[in-house]
Amino acid sequence: MQETYHELTIRPAGHIDLFLDFVQTLFPDTIEVGEDSLVLRSEEPLEDVAWGVEVFAKALGEKLGEDIGVDTTLQTKENIDWIAKYREAIDPVEVDDFYVYPSWESPKEGKRNIMIDPALAFGSGHHETTASCLEAIGRYVKPEDAVLDVGCGSGILAIAAAMLGARADACDTDPLAVENARKNFALNDQAPEAIWEGSVMNSDKSYDVVVANIVADVLRMIAKELKSRTKPGGLLLLSGILDTKEASVEEAFGDMELLETIAKNEWRTKIYRKQG
Repeated sequence: MQETYHELTIRPAGHIDLFLDFVQTLFPDTIEVGEDSLVLRSEEPLEDVAWGVEVFAKALGEKLGEDIGVDTTLQTKENIDWIAKYREAIDPVEVDDFYVYPSWESPKEGKRNIMIDPALAFGSGHHETTASCLEAIGRYVKPEDAVLDVGCGSGILAIAAAMLGARADACDTDPLAVENARKNFALNDQAPEAIWEGSVMNSDKSYDVVVANIVADVLRMIAKELKSRTKPGGLLLLSGILDTKEASVEEAFGDMELLETIAKNEWRTKIYRKQG
């Protein structure tokens, strides 16, 4: 381990979800998401990422017709074992019948136990959107349902569906996420029917339940694809939606029946039924 590491703090004037989505294309490791900031840490220099963020802010401002400023701060700090320090702060998460716990903790009797080590920037149940999706899956997914987890990250949502007896598929455009999800399926003695690197349209199947915990603007962009892979009468579980973006998502999915909205702090998870 090197004696120092590099830290980049990104503070956009707005649209933090779009900045997060962009930064994830440049930086494959852990991203600390604050209320109005993103923090990246790496032993490799981060000047190119900072430059890319500033270029993105300018291009986004021109596209939206507004001035979108962004502050980027680069620092060099003394290195410590971040994973070990992170482990000290991570507690198991209980969401209804699900109990999400790291490998250094013990499972809980009487619960559907999901082991996820939160060492990467993929869902571990601690974020409001992941917890809301687990809550919705527990209520809406039935045994033998065909379920697709779009943007699967750690695979936690597909694993939860599989534990309920569903036939779960999963996909992500990030190859690291797909690799991480495969490992987590194996850790939990579950197996996806299919898992692939790529988009929802890489599948020609239709599903009883499609889950997409991404960001609001991406949900809007792929709304047609998500609907096309949902069976008539099937359900769409959408999450990663900030309250400021809720209306735009409702507009994009207005041709579907809204069954429920789960609100946790500023985040929204919406459950839709496709007309059949």
